[in-house]
Amino acid sequence: MERFETDVTVIGAGVIGLAVARALSLQGRDVIVLESEPLIAAHTSSRNSEVIHAGIYYATGSLKARHSVAGRRLLYDYLETHGVTYNRCGKLVVAQADEVDGLAGIVTRAEANGVKSLSILTGDQARAMEPALSPAIEGAIHSRETGIFDSHGYFLALQGDLEDQGGMIAFETPVKRGAVLSDGVELITGGAAPSQIKSNTVINAAGHNSVRLAASIEGPHIASLPTPRYVKGSYFSILGKTPFSRLIYPMPGKASLGLHLTVDLAGRGKLGPDAEWLDADARPPFDYRVDPARAKLFYASARDYWPDLQDGTLSEDYAGVRPKLVGPGEPSGDFMIEQAGPHLINLLGIESPGLTSSLSIAQHVVEMLA
Repeated sequence: MERFETDVTVIGAGVIGLAVARALSLQGRDVIVLESEPLIAAHTSSRNSEVIHAGIYYATGSLKARHSVAGRRLLYDYLETHGVTYNRCGKLVVAQADEVDGLAGIVTRAEANGVKSLSILTGDQARAMEPALSPAIEGAIHSRETGIFDSHGYFLALQGDLEDQGGMIAFETPVKRGAVLSDGVELITGGAAPSQIKSNTVINAAGHNSVRLAASIEGPHIASLPTPRYVKGSYFSILGKTPFSRLIYPMPGKASLGLHLTVDLAGRGKLGPDAEWLDADARPPFDYRVDPARAKLFYASARDYWPDLQDGTLSEDYAGVRPKLVGPGEPSGDFMIEQAGPHLINLLGIESPGLTSSLSIAQHVVEMLA
């Protein structure tokens, strides 16, 4: 088994790991990223809606609120300077009669989070912007800062920045176990070339596996680790032209932001994700197949705001799995960013809006280590 020492080891080459690794490399740190898969962003990062969230929904003072608002600003600037395609198309959060009273509370919380450019619309005003909306829609929030972007272009840009600074990614290199030492962290990796790596600093950004990986690294942090849970979200693509130019979201639920409609950069529409809690003992690797029978739910939910959606126009597309630190029926929970002594940081439960928040989370990690 090969043995060597490094300055910083980041575990996981999803968007959070890439953003953190880039940020630390720009600080002059020598960084290696360990990734169990043969490519970057293989799971949560690439199986989502590619939405840039404004930061509307999250509890004031939460990490989700802080990092979605700051991350959104950083992300738009980054996409612009790196030539990654995006569309600040805006979003309507639509409400029926029994939901209209909830709109003001969402706006109040969003403004407390630092979100600007929001307005409450009547149903007629919303339909003037999006004529295909149902007559049953009696109010909406217009979020001008919400957008969509080429997430894969973003991942490649992060990787490019990291490598330009001398950082590297070791693919197909899973971490098997480790231990926190007085002067660093020791990791044992598997794969074709097993190794023993001692690092001054380790950042656990392992996504779905982050909690279990934290538990495999010996140290006092193990006693306070949460229980991981997972929610599968499926997507259905819309055949033909979609009659919306903005994202359409229903009022949010506990496990997700509702079964929403997005239009990608090529003009193709899709619906999703739904929220399907996996069994308490579920663990990676996950089954990402979309059950065609779920289309019935998608038609019914979408017709609440798009009544002209025709039978036969939805086709199963892809699915993702959101890592949770809470169970069914509980509030949506928050990110967990924990420093386990001076040498280890665990990034746990980084689900939506993790993509939007990635650059802000990376700054947070840099500040923690400073």
